[in-house]
Amino acid sequence: MTQLSEIQVIAQQVAEAISAALKIETEIVDETMTVVAGTGKLKSRINTKEEGGEKEAGFLYGRVLTNNREYVIENARMDLTYDPSVLQGETEEIAEICCPIRFEGRAIGVIGLIALNQEQHLNLIEQQDQMLKFLYRMAELLASKISEMAMMKQWKVMTEKLQTIIESIHEGIIAIDERGILTHCNHTAELLLKSSKDNLIGQPLENILPGTPMLNVLKTGTGYVEKEEMYPLNNDQMHFIVTAKPIKLMDKVSGVVSSFRGISDARRLVYSLTNHHDFFFLSEIKGESDRLKIVKEQARHVANSDSNILITGESGTGKGLFARAIHFSSNRKSGPFISVNCGAIPESLLESELFGYTKGAFTGANRNGKIGKFEMADNGTILLDEIGDMPLHLQVKLLHVIQNKEIERVGSVSPIPVNIRVIAATNKNLEEMVAERTFRSDLFFRLNVIPLQIPPLRERKSDIPILMEHFLKEHMQKLGKMIHSFSPEVVDIFKNYHWPGNVRELENAVEYAVNMANEKEIHPENIPRRMIQTERKNMGSSTLKERLLYHEGEIIREMLTRYGSTVEDKKRIAAELNISLATLYRKIEENRFLNFEKNF
Repeated sequence: MTQLSEIQVIAQQVAEAISAALKIETEIVDETMTVVAGTGKLKSRINTKEEGGEKEAGFLYGRVLTNNREYVIENARMDLTYDPSVLQGETEEIAEICCPIRFEGRAIGVIGLIALNQEQHLNLIEQQDQMLKFLYRMAELLASKISEMAMMKQWKVMTEKLQTIIESIHEGIIAIDERGILTHCNHTAELLLKSSKDNLIGQPLENILPGTPMLNVLKTGTGYVEKEEMYPLNNDQMHFIVTAKPIKLMDKVSGVVSSFRGISDARRLVYSLTNHHDFFFLSEIKGESDRLKIVKEQARHVANSDSNILITGESGTGKGLFARAIHFSSNRKSGPFISVNCGAIPESLLESELFGYTKGAFTGANRNGKIGKFEMADNGTILLDEIGDMPLHLQVKLLHVIQNKEIERVGSVSPIPVNIRVIAATNKNLEEMVAERTFRSDLFFRLNVIPLQIPPLRERKSDIPILMEHFLKEHMQKLGKMIHSFSPEVVDIFKNYHWPGNVRELENAVEYAVNMANEKEIHPENIPRRMIQTERKNMGSSTLKERLLYHEGEIIREMLTRYGSTVEDKKRIAAELNISLATLYRKIEENRFLNFEKNF
């Protein structure tokens, strides 16, 4: 389609206007020699080809288009280069004045004034200069319409591109005019504002977001970046991170455009930038012992529940791995998994780390405030590791979060709803701490809805060779060594060692051995010295009394792990062993090598 054919209706109107003004027939032809407009008898030619459609044949319209100049033909019937149809007597033209229609300097068509009778012929000859000037003005008018249409098409393309870009942005985009009326809104904004474009556009922004600082931008001309804003919505609230910029024309604010996202998206962004996303499942926890299988099955059974879980066990047993595996086995697996070690963060910082803070909450606070770990865990899981180290005053706030599913940042009184599952972990005896009033009983019962106790490594010795092989492969790859196995002596030493540090200590021991080994097999001289010394003490130079004391201690340790270490627990153990409570305490004290109490 040519540029003139795109404005054919306008071209016809122009042709009729020319004919009415000059009392002479008018024809407009495009660059393909097609008639796009005509008046009087020439109307029948519309959409047909002039001069056989051959621009290079050397006839009149072809010359106008090729040479990009006007022509005056005073006697068409005697001009061999006029038009073959006239020479053959098929048409009635007597004379013609024509000029090119130029667009961007190129001839894209022709306007011709054609005399079909003697009166028109005389008029054309006498006023050819004025008529030619008039034709050029009409040609300019048509060119301007073509330019207008081209600009309109370009504007539409740009508008559609811009609209596509705006709609593809994952943030909400809205714009208001100088009166504060909402004029633009993308689909994401509809979702975030929980309303349709039809209901939003044309509304005062104050009605949608009461008290919005965007209206201040209209007055001041100063925008803002990443500001946290909350607005009521029925019985709920909308919580956004907002950036607003003024729209200025001739140094005057004519509106404001704003991008915003939900606070949950902001939390996910913080999580994605600060945390690893490695999936971890219960099937990846190594071990086939009965004790471990039972705990894994319990964890699998409760994974999809939203009930709180308390994981207990000695240091290094894998409490954190179980928590992560439960999260990724649950229907919250697409949400964040946030882990907080309550014992590793100074007490003075723990509150702001967990709950976040508002701007200016305390000296040295980030000027924009900070999102806390509970907010980051929204729609996911939070692991509170070493929960036994949480100070009492924060235990009260934690209880409030668990009960009401909302938090308050430091320096704020506005509650923020959070949808989280809490998993707590500890190597301490929380029941004893409750009795000693160092841990709140109400919080303990809230956390201990589903208790999981991870057995120590010494109680699942059949898992030791499995773990040894697993960590051997892992550290062999890391260190680029080709080590195929452990010697039988090393396996025996590992199986007989008491593993106070549990799986974590075993992994460290294997890593040490891989570093030290120079052969394809790990030998006793490659493993940590403390393990060799313990083995010799247990099996070598020990007297019968020492050996009996050692095995006695193993039995007592196993029972303390199974039943607990409160006074009542110890009474039960003494009764089962048919010894007095005093004897039990003495035997614990005698067996200092095992150091029972530090693990309870």
